[in-house]
Amino acid sequence: MIKDWLTNAKHMVVFTGAGMSTESGLPDFRSANTGLWQQKDPSQVASVKALNTNVEEFIEFYRKRVLGVKEFEPHNGHRILTEWENDGRLQSIITQNVDGFHQLAGNRNVAELHGTLQKVHCQSCGTSYSSEEFLGESYHCECSGLLRPSVVLFGEMLPEEPFEIAFNEAIRADLFIVLGSSLSVTPANQFPLIAKENGSKLVIVNQEATPFDSYADLVINNRQFGDVLSEWHRFWTD
Repeated sequence: MIKDWLTNAKHMVVFTGAGMSTESGLPDFRSANTGLWQQKDPSQVASVKALNTNVEEFIEFYRKRVLGVKEFEPHNGHRILTEWENDGRLQSIITQNVDGFHQLAGNRNVAELHGTLQKVHCQSCGTSYSSEEFLGESYHCECSGLLRPSVVLFGEMLPEEPFEIAFNEAIRADLFIVLGSSLSVTPANQFPLIAKENGSKLVIVNQEATPFDSYADLVINNRQFGDVLSEWHRFWTD
């Protein structure tokens, strides 16, 4: 079944969530006890309000997040997706993750719905810099504006361009694979349904059940994503 879908797909799209990153070692946001939002109130450290009224704690929180991302790297599953793109089997990735691991692994066609921790930009003039600026404790632009991570904060809209790309990719997909998303965050969780409504096969791979499992053609739980992708990769290499 999945072998046929993978080998016959003309427009495969992969949608990744926090589980794909936690397999590299990064903490996620919502898990009990270990999730970042169990330790910090997002409205106090990761919101537009925090940026405007609680700058020191905002910078401290995101500097730690940037440092945290630098401590880890893409895992085998990320690298397999890069191979698939290079071979023309995978057309695009839609991701909720902000670690930039897909690009670090070599993927080029990535729609980052929630932005990236690999870059910062000036809140005043919009000039973009590497996140290394944050690590060097340089928090201001040449124009004196405050530098902030290029991620979507609580209270901000999703960036228009990646959202539009994701929408168009979901419509075009004939095989749409979810990897490591609880599908609990709107509007990003609508893309698998959009794909399904437009005739795509829908595969959901996640540690736990999701609200949209009943719409899927195949659901896989309690598996490592790297292991699943390695197993599928052998369909072309064996």
